[in-house]
Amino acid sequence: MLQALYENIEQTVAVILFGIGFVILLLQRNLIRKIIGLNIMSTATYLFLASMGYIHGRKAPIVVDGVTQAIHYINPVPTGLVLTGIVVSVSFTGMMLALTVRLYRRYRTLDIDQIALMARQEEVE
Repeated sequence: MLQALYENIEQTVAVILFGIGFVILLLQRNLIRKIIGLNIMSTATYLFLASMGYIHGRKAPIVVDGVTQAIHYINPVPTGLVLTGIVVSVSFTGMMLALTVRLYRRYRTLDIDQIALMARQEEVE
């Protein structure tokens, strides 16, 4: 079993990172820490996709000497998906951080439970 984990070390690390991010997302009440947990989860997903797209013995699809057989190259689609995902993740993180700053300016706390309590009190008034 340890041999199988070692042979698939990239996927193993990705699953462990995803678990760490998921636990952070569930257990932390601080909004900044929740955002960090979500970023760890997305990074783990990108690591997993990139590691699954790599095939040992093949090289990047950069053609310099004319078109050769496609069997010598890795599939560029997973890499493109990962790069697109990273761009989306960065913009989404920026939006979450901006909303967190607005919430902090309004409620003077980053604790999600206290923010929800104060928001309910505002609705009653």
